[in-house]
Amino acid sequence: MAPQVFNMGLILIQPAFQWLDAAGPVDHINNHSQEMVKYLNLPKSITDKAPIINWHYISSDLTPVQPTSGPLQIPTCTFDNCPPLDFIIIPGPEPTAPAPKGFISFIQKRVADPNLKGLLMVCTAALMVAQSGILDGRQVCSAKVALKSLSEAGLLDKKVKWVGDRRWVVDGKLWSAAGITSGIDLAAEFARVYFDPTIVQRANDAAEFEPKPAYPDPFARLLEGVEL
Repeated sequence: MAPQVFNMGLILIQPAFQWLDAAGPVDHINNHSQEMVKYLNLPKSITDKAPIINWHYISSDLTPVQPTSGPLQIPTCTFDNCPPLDFIIIPGPEPTAPAPKGFISFIQKRVADPNLKGLLMVCTAALMVAQSGILDGRQVCSAKVALKSLSEAGLLDKKVKWVGDRRWVVDGKLWSAAGITSGIDLAAEFARVYFDPTIVQRANDAAEFEPKPAYPDPFARLLEGVEL
């Protein structure tokens, strides 16, 4: 049987995005790919269940993008010529940053496409995606410090059902994580849903990583008394 193929897109938000928002989930998910699972010394019957994962790095144009730290990230395609995708991951930008050129129409079109199985938003990414209207009426996590600041300033989009006491939330094809490291827990939930359980456990062991559940969230205290 041919291995399953996952076409994954990571949006490189200009002018800067949180590097761990992107690197954490991408690396964790990729650890379950056929390319990486071969290093786990699993039986071939298990290894054959690992998917082929193709990554596409998307931006407004092909100009290298500087994240908050680390090296320049090189786009491989643009919003205009990005190939079909199964999943999209968006790392968090500065909370009040306007959406980059082409982002809104791209994300509206892709989420409306039944072939897209999931949109994964990490940290403040949901605040930018909310500008598109696709989160209206949906349960969504985001960075708690940003949610508190925007709520107190009267700038929080009230059409979205912001969730303040979870590390991550899945609402249909919309997956969202709260603070930066919650993105890796969201990726772990993604792996639990889509990948072979033996591969998931061995990948977690290799990374010496124990995923945290959505609830209880010790950082829920940051939003105590805040109206979302």
